Amino acid sequence: MQITKQLALFLENRPGTLARVCDALSAAKINIYAISTSDTVDHSVVRMVVNDPVKALFVFEEHGTLVVEDDVLMITGDNKPGSLANLAHKLARAKINIEYAYCATPPDAKKGLLILRVSDAKKALKVLNI
Repeated sequence: MQITKQLALFLENRPGTLARVCDALSAAKINIYAISTSDTVDHSVVRMVVNDPVKALFVFEEHGTLVVEDDVLMITGDNKPGSLANLAHKLARAKINIEYAYCATPPDAKKGLLILRVSDAKKALKVLNI
């Protein structure tokens, strides 16, 4: 479990836009650990955690892409029922709000990767490491 940088990109909601983003990251040898997209009528917000956020930020800025950095928790946890509930209860007791979360895990995997944007990342890290 660690605090890491998440990059939020604001992109046109058009075919091929995400492909071009992924191409630029691939060309720079940047690996995507986690990704989430949400859309509106005219744009998409793509949130991602990558292996080299500083280099990725530079790549995006070179292409004129609007990017916002945020601190998020990157948690490798057990892939079993109740794992997220346990984390959420600990954070709730500490009065830490979960602003959003995203994850994906193969059904047969023992561990999964969870990204949490919380109201206080440093406090959350302490609470969850107890």
